[in-house]
Amino acid sequence: MTEKTASAAPADRGTRIALCFALVAERLTAYYEHGQWLNEAQGASLAADWLRRSQRSLPLAERRQLSAVSDDLAREIAGSLSREAGLYTAHELMEALDPKYVSEIGESIMRECEGRLLAAGAL
Repeated sequence: MTEKTASAAPADRGTRIALCFALVAERLTAYYEHGQWLNEAQGASLAADWLRRSQRSLPLAERRQLSAVSDDLAREIAGSLSREAGLYTAHELMEALDPKYVSEIGESIMRECEGRLLAAGAL
């Protein structure tokens, strides 16, 4: 099967959680660095790009749901932190996108993503 004819594998539970986490990190970074929130469509598009790189896929409705869950969580985090703490948290989450980087904050947010996705019926 060639790459053009191969269909993308569906994303699994771990991939959905990781996507949500990465979107939270990206949203917080955009907010603290540029003063803007990514909208739902931008989040869904980022998720599609990331999935395509690993030859996985999710329907648009599921990507939009992940985007919405990540948006709610990112805004809640930003609303609960000072600007300095928010900048630190955004940086820490971006670093935690590297699987070799160990982060208590990252692990905590990853668990929160999992819980919110479960509650939303996205897992």
